[in-house]
Amino acid sequence: MKQKTIVLVLMVLLCTLANTARAGIDATLKGRVIDARTGEALVGATLQIVQAGQTAVSNENGEFVFRTLGQRSYTLVATYLGYHRVSMTINPARADTALVVRMSELESSLGTATVTATVKRNTEASQVAAQRNSLVVQSGISAQQIAKSQDKDASEVIRRVSGISIIDQKFVMVRGLSQRYNNVWINGAAVPSSEADSRAFSFDIIPSSQVDNMQIIKSPAPQYPADFTGGFIMIDTKEVPHKNSASISVGASVNDQTHFQRFMAAEGGKTDWLGFDNFRRLQGGVHAPLQQTPGGSGISLTDNHFNNNWQLHTRHPWADLSLSANVNRSKEFDNGAVFALLGAINYSNNYKTYSPMRNAFFGAYDLTHDQSVYLRNTTDRQYAHNARLGAMLNLTFVPGKGAGRYEWKNIFNQLGTDRYTSRTGFNAQSNQVDEAEYYYSSRTTYNTQLTGKYAWEVSKFDWSAGYAYANRLLPDRRRYALDNSVDIDRIGLSTGNDINREFTRLDEHIASAAVNYRYTFDKPQHVKPELLAGGYAEYRTRQYNTRSFIYQWHPSGNTLPAGFQYLDLPTQLLTTANYGDQGLYLIDDTKMRNDYQGHHLVTSAYAAVNLPAGAFDVLAGVRFEHSRMELVSNTRDYEKSTMSRYYNNNDFFPSVNATWHLADAHQLRASYGRSVNRPEFREVSPSVFYDFDLSSSVQGNTALKSCYIDNVDLRYEWYPAKGDQVSLAAFYKHFDSPIEWTYTVTGGTDQVYSYVNAKSATSYGLELDIRKNLAFMHLPDFTLVFNGSLIRSRVHFPAGSRQKSRPMQGQSPYLVNLGLFYSHNAWGASLQYNRIGKRLIGVGRSLGSTGDQTVNIPDSYEMPRNVLDLSLSRTLGHFEFKLGLKDIIGQKVVFKQLSDVTLANGSQRYVQEVTRSYRPGRNFSLNVTYKF
Repeated sequence: MKQKTIVLVLMVLLCTLANTARAGIDATLKGRVIDARTGEALVGATLQIVQAGQTAVSNENGEFVFRTLGQRSYTLVATYLGYHRVSMTINPARADTALVVRMSELESSLGTATVTATVKRNTEASQVAAQRNSLVVQSGISAQQIAKSQDKDASEVIRRVSGISIIDQKFVMVRGLSQRYNNVWINGAAVPSSEADSRAFSFDIIPSSQVDNMQIIKSPAPQYPADFTGGFIMIDTKEVPHKNSASISVGASVNDQTHFQRFMAAEGGKTDWLGFDNFRRLQGGVHAPLQQTPGGSGISLTDNHFNNNWQLHTRHPWADLSLSANVNRSKEFDNGAVFALLGAINYSNNYKTYSPMRNAFFGAYDLTHDQSVYLRNTTDRQYAHNARLGAMLNLTFVPGKGAGRYEWKNIFNQLGTDRYTSRTGFNAQSNQVDEAEYYYSSRTTYNTQLTGKYAWEVSKFDWSAGYAYANRLLPDRRRYALDNSVDIDRIGLSTGNDINREFTRLDEHIASAAVNYRYTFDKPQHVKPELLAGGYAEYRTRQYNTRSFIYQWHPSGNTLPAGFQYLDLPTQLLTTANYGDQGLYLIDDTKMRNDYQGHHLVTSAYAAVNLPAGAFDVLAGVRFEHSRMELVSNTRDYEKSTMSRYYNNNDFFPSVNATWHLADAHQLRASYGRSVNRPEFREVSPSVFYDFDLSSSVQGNTALKSCYIDNVDLRYEWYPAKGDQVSLAAFYKHFDSPIEWTYTVTGGTDQVYSYVNAKSATSYGLELDIRKNLAFMHLPDFTLVFNGSLIRSRVHFPAGSRQKSRPMQGQSPYLVNLGLFYSHNAWGASLQYNRIGKRLIGVGRSLGSTGDQTVNIPDSYEMPRNVLDLSLSRTLGHFEFKLGLKDIIGQKVVFKQLSDVTLANGSQRYVQEVTRSYRPGRNFSLNVTYKF
């Protein structure tokens, strides 16, 4: 039934898009826009074919092209800021040479606000130009480069940028700093964290097909928020089309570790094919009333709020599916006004298996017996089914007679995941364990933004108002844990706490508004300084609620079968016949201290001046930010007992960005800026969450305080030819009270992860970025892209602390990205390589001293791994075919605890203990696109 529904939807969509296609497309018009007096190319001129409703914008060489014109006469209208409007009659079928459009400057100054075109940033050349002309240190990636790869979401796209790496396949790290040191905006507005337990935006929720370009700002500046240190990441979704078009794509991919093999899934809970919950899960949410058992001993499992099917079924998935479609339309009215629409929808359905996956954790090394001491030594088998639905609608309106430019952008994404994990092995007491986790989770994000942009002869003004929403639902996470602690020969239940289920809901809303103004002074004429000023306000609110239950039974007088603790739990014990007042029932184990509310208001204003003086450009200014965060939580577990904690800051953030234009193609940048890293709601909340992957609890720290950072950058840039660039950058950062993710060991064997402030830290490094066409080697169709980073960092602790100086948590010592791209006529290919150095992901702890030696739980590291991707594409008429092979080498993902130890006999050892390892598998994909 689902397959029929998909086919029906595709047919309707295909018919709709087909109606937008125009018959008789058999002529192409190419041309160039130049200044009539100087002959120089005009970049960003808007050209409109009136009768066809098509629009194009001239590129860096003033060139433009219309490919969908019939054999007839048309009226071509060209507009450009500060130039006379040009109108001419053309016939593409009769044009045997490229058309030249000559435009003359206006004799008098403009008296009304006019915005005729925006600089496009979706090409590789435009990204290079944007980096070259920027007032700050920045990097970026365009839709053109994205199209050459097989990257399916924003997390895979952004790792191609210099200094960028990805953790957990979705969180971005810039310059080796953990995700908490980044700030993310979409379409010029703030976005909420999509995770309940971390200060991070999950980039895997944005399909690559929705991305127009990404900009990563690396040096502070007054016009940007102060709450970033690694990078301020700005994602722009696609906007005004150059021409009317439509396309539809269908893709399939196979993973050699997942497909055509056994895939285990829960019978009683799964996402539907659109990524939404397919079953009722505790109707009424975490506050739903539940009926008691007849004897009043607990909650009845026969209540229809619960799905009690714990059994598994086996699938054999044969391929992952992806679908997408988009339509672009624009129309110019008789008064010169332009209205444009861009709509897109995408869908994917995929499976992922990690089996077997080692999952271990080690305590302090046994120096006397020269052996590892595990606190957990298990093997996991994890099966995840993901369904993603995304949609985008962008509208642009440019009124006639130069009255500005207005945009309304919307992006929606829904990601649903069904996951089952089984675990077998040994715990810290050397007991055999058999554990499992079942859950469905969903993440929903929606961003909308309305903007207005205006330009006059000497000034510019823009405003924006945005709203963002995100939720993360975990509507029925079910877990059980069995061991042989009662009977060494059998694995079974030891207490009722061994079976539990949990319901959590996170909702977050963000409202934001911004204004920016720029004024260019006429005098002195050889300098023309600019004044920049603006303001920004953001209000963020979050609600996090939990509810948890444990299974119980009467120790005597129950009607359960003899030896029920040792029955097969999913198929024999957790069945309807065993539920009831004298059987299995639920105890509400909800702890109100795990719930919290948060409110965070940030208001800011900035002022800066840009002083271009000869070969120098200097942007200097200051930003003021007022931050007021309130956390509302309960002080007791079993009754409402709210208390508010406040975290207030008022800070000035100065910055200076200077550029020295050494020659036409060479420039040197230097910058200094102060920034801040504030704690998030979850990090200061006392809420406790059990992470099954870590086999540990995660808890906040109410004593966390903000970290302040001083940032220094120096970068040399060389632009040898159009679209080419070479840059070498050095950076230094000093952190006051950095916030880090660490763990402690409680009860001798149990780990608890939390957040702490260290005393200080430093981070410094080098970045090399190269983009070069290989025409000088007589290979004009090839482009080489390389970026690499060398990074060092140290965390410092107060005198007398048990902690020793070490790298910052999440920091990689080096990053390497290498890409070779080929493009010729209808053929395209790319070969891309990625590698990161070992990075610290879990900070160990000192347990004290034995004799003259310090006993430590070792630090945890993600080890280096080589990733190689190959992509081939071919265009045939309206069809484009893309074949991809992802992760060709197929190396294991490996995590280790590493330590240098001195044994009891005095000899030295470098100990490597594998804590996690699995094969993600190679992916083979085929994608077909039809363009109307």
